Amino acid sequence: MELLDLDKNLQKKIAGWLTPSYDEETRNAVQHLIDNNENTELTDSFYRDLVFGTGGLRGIMGVGSNRMNKYTIGKATQGLSNYLKKQFPDQEIKVAVSYDSRNNSQDFGHLVANVFAANGIKVHLFTELRPTPMLSFAIRHFGCQSGVMLTASHNPKEYNGYKAYWNDGCQLTAPHDRNVIDEVNAITSVSDIKFEGNTHNILPVGNEIDQIYIDANKTLSIHPEAVLAQKDLKIVFSPIHGTGITIVPKMLAAWGFENVSVVAEQATPDGNFPTVVYPNPEEEDAMALAKKKGEEIDADLVLATDPDADRVGIVVKDNQGQFQLLNGNQIGSLLIYYVLSAKSHLKQLGANPYIVKTIVTTNLESEIANHFGVPCYETLTGFKYIGELITRLDDSAQYLAGGEESYGYLVGDLVRDKDALNACAFIAEMTAYFKTEGKTVYEVLMEIYKEFGCYQEKLISLTKKGKAGAEEIQAIMSGLRDNLPKSLGGVQVKEIRDYQLSQTTDMFTGEKTAIFLPKSDVLQFITVDGDVISARPSGTEPKIKFYCSVKENLKDSADYPGLQLVLQEKVDRMMKDIIG
Repeated sequence: MELLDLDKNLQKKIAGWLTPSYDEETRNAVQHLIDNNENTELTDSFYRDLVFGTGGLRGIMGVGSNRMNKYTIGKATQGLSNYLKKQFPDQEIKVAVSYDSRNNSQDFGHLVANVFAANGIKVHLFTELRPTPMLSFAIRHFGCQSGVMLTASHNPKEYNGYKAYWNDGCQLTAPHDRNVIDEVNAITSVSDIKFEGNTHNILPVGNEIDQIYIDANKTLSIHPEAVLAQKDLKIVFSPIHGTGITIVPKMLAAWGFENVSVVAEQATPDGNFPTVVYPNPEEEDAMALAKKKGEEIDADLVLATDPDADRVGIVVKDNQGQFQLLNGNQIGSLLIYYVLSAKSHLKQLGANPYIVKTIVTTNLESEIANHFGVPCYETLTGFKYIGELITRLDDSAQYLAGGEESYGYLVGDLVRDKDALNACAFIAEMTAYFKTEGKTVYEVLMEIYKEFGCYQEKLISLTKKGKAGAEEIQAIMSGLRDNLPKSLGGVQVKEIRDYQLSQTTDMFTGEKTAIFLPKSDVLQFITVDGDVISARPSGTEPKIKFYCSVKENLKDSADYPGLQLVLQEKVDRMMKDIIG
């Protein structure tokens, strides 16, 4: 074994995976990397153990402690099993397990079920692939203490992931996330993992739950009469080779939409995602086929969901009849506006209503909420924090809607995760309602901009892979903290929020105030104009993300294209100052 160029601790870790504790296929794969002197790949595969981020356990599939494989997944599940037994002693423990269309997801799902079952835990295992929000729904429906979804969401095809949930249907948050990791880290030998399951503990979940979920969502409809009036609304839908195909068409049909066209080229679940490089509805390329179909049939609305159907992107016609992809902030703001305006008009806001957004999501949503007298709470990035807040306020306030700029939304509290199935139905209903009022979605967006201010946002993601990339990302964040900018794009910075230090600093007075959110490696710079730039390492991808949001008054929708250019130039200047 030639590993002389690698750190000795790394060498020891790699050698452990060559022992008979690991199966022959795994040992051969590790040996192949060694024989071919693939030291960079060996380093990236073994330099750390996968950890829970904002979206759970996620990584490239392959051998090694920093890869998604039967051993890292088995270890995570054994650790979660051990923790559940400590948290719920002398109780029958139940979990739900589902998986998406990614390569190996079904096999990983059955592996997870077997490990749980071998630990004496009852497993409600979906017999076929289903979206992430249905896993969240199933946890509460079956009265489970936990659950696991096998998915890497919108990541490229090389990835897979493991989203772990608690008994409220929300992804693990503090202290459970850290405690589970401690349990996982306490497993020092593969022999501690119980791979052989007790099949009597595995209970199949069939498509009977589909209708239960759909019926529950349909009760949330605000304007069913608008859907009836616009039942022929022309809708295009693409699941982008993912799980959305199993529910979205049935959901739209149940709500009363009769004219839904599915993008045939992307209708079949396929973990290779053959028509796209990146199965993310945020990307123009991923939406291209759906947009083309929309143009062909002159659709009123184009919808597309990511592989596990927790995110949705939309395309609508602008005032010139051109099809435009809306960004996540625009979609979220439209949904918030529709829900609050409709419920306010019908006097259905209820007692103590509220909405939620993340700290990097547009402030337009809070402006809209303020207009309707509804509180808007902020959380850290990651929908698990929104789900956690919904659970915490469950007895004292009523959650109406919320989401994050990365195309994740939820109307109503049937689940505790972002839900593209639910969002597709509400976006379609919203489009139908506006049409009955003689307006398009785009025209309503312009009205929102005229009333609350025209917001322009941009996200830049820098990919930094592997151990060296992780170190570079940390160096970027350290550099920003060591050299705090006094101005961005020629505009003075008045306030800096450091969520790692849990404090806000007034750049004019030096006064510091506390931030009452969990610590997170995020920096925000707020200018005297109210512009916001955020810097944040991703919790689910090897990226550092920079978010920018600027605002200007819009007097007439005809001025929007020109104002867009002005705001974009300002965004570009600010981004150049902070990124270089």
